[in-house]
Amino acid sequence: MKELVKVIAMALVDHPDEVTVTETEENDETILLLHVADSDMGKVIGKQGRIAKSIRTVVKAAATRDDKKVTVEIK
Repeated sequence: MKELVKVIAMALVDHPDEVTVTETEENDETILLLHVADSDMGKVIGKQGRIAKSIRTVVKAAATRDDKKVTVEIK
């Protein structure tokens, strides 16, 4: 899942070298923390959060296939 989020984010931003994804486990849930450059934050979130919601939907679909619960947070 970590690589999936990183690939999607790197395709969206102007500074792909500043994209990092941190993975932590908490209460049977995997939390993926996506960090991007401040200037790229709007591109990852999108208008009214549509792109962020789409990223979360894709990750949730992939996680369901593996019977896992995954949350994506964007910082």
